[in-house]
Amino acid sequence: MKLRRWLADRWVMGVALLVLLYLSLPIIVVAGLSFNRPSSRLSYDFHEFTLDNWTHPFPTLEMRDAVIRSIEIGLIATVISTVLGTLMAFALVRHGFRGRAGINGLIFLPMATPELVMGTSLLALFVAAQIPLGFWTIVIAHVMFCVSFVVVTVKARLAGMDRRLEEAAMDLYANEWQTFRRITLPLVLPGIVAAALLAFSLSFDDFIITNFNSGTTVTFPMYVWGAAGKGIPPQVNVIGTAMFVIALAVVGASSLQGRRARRAALAAPVAAVGAPKSAS
Repeated sequence: MKLRRWLADRWVMGVALLVLLYLSLPIIVVAGLSFNRPSSRLSYDFHEFTLDNWTHPFPTLEMRDAVIRSIEIGLIATVISTVLGTLMAFALVRHGFRGRAGINGLIFLPMATPELVMGTSLLALFVAAQIPLGFWTIVIAHVMFCVSFVVVTVKARLAGMDRRLEEAAMDLYANEWQTFRRITLPLVLPGIVAAALLAFSLSFDDFIITNFNSGTTVTFPMYVWGAAGKGIPPQVNVIGTAMFVIALAVVGASSLQGRRARRAALAAPVAAVGAPKSAS
């Protein structure tokens, strides 16, 4: 029995490592190619190691403008969708109201709808409403599908949070605002950060919906698509690697902060909220 269990554990671990390698391989390749000087624009072979791609990440003004524009759209869409999605998640988890089950189902509708269908539908909406296609129509489209991912992510965090910590804080004479600010928010913050990172990644990376509703505005994915026929510059790998490193750092910092907040709330709820004043 022990041998069989040992073999089963090693088999599961081996499969997990293979899956992890499979998921990490594209990132490793992109990071490696960011240090490559290709022999030609149409070659993806590792020809020569260089740091020029990192010291000069924007070979053309068009690429620089496309990256900046994608970051601007991503940040605006992320802020709006994170605020709306977080408020909706709190409403769905913490409050009971008529129609909540239906709204929970509708949340998954943008996630389940093919991007081609959503892109053409939004295009028809903007044309019918006579809204000029451009920067802000892209923002509206991105917020529409990012909100659902934020709601699902924050809901999962709220559902897994121990409500007894909030109850203990209120038993120690903390009002609702103090409980939210010092107990609830620090515990749910990693979920909000993860949702914001997911929303930004989806917005920055989107091509299909953006292509239908961009007008003359060119984002980074659209620039890469247009440059594919002539050869994608190796600096594209630099942008991808930099985004991954930044996201990894933010996730790590958020996870560490959440762990510290959880330990503080579990160890000393009185210190987190404030001890009750003694009667005079």
